[in-house]
Amino acid sequence: MKNIFEILLLLARPAAGKSEIIDFLKNIPLEARKTDFHIGEISEIDDFPMLWTWFEEDTLLEQMGYPRMHTDSEGYFLYQYQWDLLIKRIGLEYKKQQRDHRNDYTTIIEFSRGKEHGGYRSAFKHIDLEITQKMAILYINVSYEESLRKNRKRFNAERPDSILEHSLPDKKLERLYKETDWHEISAGNPNYLLIKGVHVPYVVFENEDDVTTSKGKELSDRLKQALKRLWMLNQQRLHTAGNDK
Repeated sequence: MKNIFEILLLLARPAAGKSEIIDFLKNIPLEARKTDFHIGEISEIDDFPMLWTWFEEDTLLEQMGYPRMHTDSEGYFLYQYQWDLLIKRIGLEYKKQQRDHRNDYTTIIEFSRGKEHGGYRSAFKHIDLEITQKMAILYINVSYEESLRKNRKRFNAERPDSILEHSLPDKKLERLYKETDWHEISAGNPNYLLIKGVHVPYVVFENEDDVTTSKGKELSDRLKQALKRLWMLNQQRLHTAGNDK
C-alpha cells in the first residue's frame, strides 16, 4: 500500500506560501519526503502559467493590430467562465501527466480563487471527478493584509512570469482576492468537504506568521504535522469508502 498522497491540492490567497511549500518539498530527499510528508516524486500543476499565456497572447495580438482574445486592457478576464476553464485545463493536464508517471508520484495542484470570480465553490463544481476522488486539500490560511504584504515583497519586474516572483497590482489583488469563500464552504465540517459527492479531507495550515519564506525548521515542523493529520483523514476516508462498497 502506497504511503504517499496521490493528489495534494494547495489552496490559498496569492502569495500565501503555496509555491514556497512546493519548493521546500522539492529540496527534501525522496525517501525522507515520503516518510515525513507522504509526498513522493513531485508533479506540479499550477494554473498561473496557463493564464499568463493568455496575457502574453493578448499583448502579441494587440501589437499585431488585432482584438484581444482573453482579457481587457487592464488584464481582467473578458468572461467569468474563464476561471472555470482553467480548472478544466488542470483536469486535462492531470490526464496527460498520468500517461508518463509511475505509481510513486504525488501530483501537487495549486490555485487561488476569490469570491469576485466565483470562489472555490465554482471551482469545485468544475474539477475533474477523478481528481476529486484522489485528492486531499491543504489550505494555507493568511489574511488579505498578509497576502498583500507578500505579494508586494515578491515582485520582480524582470520575471513577471515566474512562479515564485510574479505579483499582482494592489488594485487587482483587492478586487479579485480580498474576499474569499473558503471559510464559508468549510464551516460545516472541520475535516471533510463534500465535493461532487466525495468526502475530500482537508487541513488548514496557518501561515499568518509567514514560516514559508525562510523555509526553515518552523515550516518543516508545521508542515509535517499538517500533512500527518491530512494523511490520517485521507486514510479514514479511503477506509470508509472501501467498507461502503
